[in-house]
Amino acid sequence: MTTKVEQRNYDEALNWLREHGFDVLEAPGTQGRVFLKKYTCSAAIQKTAEDGVKIFAYPGYLIGSEISKLVNRGYQQFLKTAKTEVPATADHLKALQQFTEELKEGLGLPSLYNESLGTVSESYQYDRIVDRDKPTTERPKRPWEVAGVKAMAAAKKGRA
Repeated sequence: MTTKVEQRNYDEALNWLREHGFDVLEAPGTQGRVFLKKYTCSAAIQKTAEDGVKIFAYPGYLIGSEISKLVNRGYQQFLKTAKTEVPATADHLKALQQFTEELKEGLGLPSLYNESLGTVSESYQYDRIVDRDKPTTERPKRPWEVAGVKAMAAAKKGRA
């Protein structure tokens, strides 16, 4: 069963967000871009060419004055900024999930079942797959690859 979500234009979305307790702050030096704040979480939205609205800065928990990025390390989720990284608590994740759901409702975006079950990280960085998305030539050598090169060099020396 699908339900149709009615997207709002930029002004309708801003009015809805203000009416529902979001702090709306104009982004300095830009036109049609605002920062939203509620539950100690923040995101940024901007006006599109068609008078629509899109998310410019993905929702994150505020650490100081910086929007953190939620990173999943497999065993723990972390809130990461340019300066620091802290383990995400249940309170952090609950606030972030509530903020994201209300933001989607305000913008008229669909709320997907798998996302509404809990907080979805912006990136997943399990130690065995770090840098796997980079081209092979740009990836750092893994310990077993380095050991393999050394073993091959020693074998060649032994044959000479």
